[in-house]
Amino acid sequence: MNRERIQLAHGGGGQLSAELIAEVILPILGSQRPGRLTDAACLSVDAGRLAFTTDSYVVQPLEFPGGDIGKLAVCGTINDLAVAGAQPRALSLSLVLQEGLAISTLRKVLTSAAGAARDAGVEIVTGDTKVVGREGCDGMIVNTAGVGVVAEGAELGFERVEQGDCILLSGALGEHGLSVVSCRKGLSFATDLRSDCAALHELTGSLLASLGGNVHFMRDPTRGGLAATLAELAAAIGRDVEIQEEAIPVNPVARSAAEMLGLDLLTVANEGKLVAVVAARQAPRALEILRSHRLGAKAAIIGTVGEAASGPLVEMQTVVGGRRIVQMPYGEELPRIC
Repeated sequence: MNRERIQLAHGGGGQLSAELIAEVILPILGSQRPGRLTDAACLSVDAGRLAFTTDSYVVQPLEFPGGDIGKLAVCGTINDLAVAGAQPRALSLSLVLQEGLAISTLRKVLTSAAGAARDAGVEIVTGDTKVVGREGCDGMIVNTAGVGVVAEGAELGFERVEQGDCILLSGALGEHGLSVVSCRKGLSFATDLRSDCAALHELTGSLLASLGGNVHFMRDPTRGGLAATLAELAAAIGRDVEIQEEAIPVNPVARSAAEMLGLDLLTVANEGKLVAVVAARQAPRALEILRSHRLGAKAAIIGTVGEAASGPLVEMQTVVGGRRIVQMPYGEELPRIC
């Protein structure tokens, strides 16, 4: 029997399942909780509000410059907690594996996920593994869920956004989506284009620790990019949003890749960027805080929240002096990007 590749029996709950857990998964993910194989993890958390989130990851290829599906799954769920004002406390990680997947690939992905969790100071405490036939998925699907403790004084939401608030972006757009699609299509550039995949909880934690209730809203602009994030914001608050094209940080390599592929950089997915809406009087301080962190070194104030409108729009003042309506992307330009 081939022990170098995943077989359907690895998901059957028998001896091969036990071997996969004991010989592959636990040595990589389970070292912090030796001997614990109960059906649920019991957590001790600080008093206060909890945030809870879940997400599934289907990115292809499984590995790409700057990351892989394991790192992406851990960082993505941490970021969903972070923009809710929470610091992560525990994650689950579940796998749907394709029959025939190389176990060496699984080890590599798990090692990456474990490293990302360790770097973020969060523990992977529970999980599950299923196996499907060769037509059931493409390599693997990863699901992560996360629990975090909401920072004291954090009050975030669409209802908190006010006219005159400033919109900040923590760095250059499109690096994740363009890294993945370039790898998928076999494209290369003179300068490496790498995914921005990173955990944002330290960045958001610093903002909230310093500015508290002056931070009104946060979001990580993943699928649909900045365009989708701002269009959703405008629709939810019933106000126009105005941004300045020249203020938006851009990686020149990402810009070139987007132009080559016929993509709008505003709609390309990011996995390590933060959009924050803060009270106008605190915007300079917020920018200073973001720029003091390695993940926010290129942060900028890119726009403001405008007046109430019956049909709220996102409008961008272009570098040539014109005005452009930034629309919600209709579909998914880059499928299986996260």
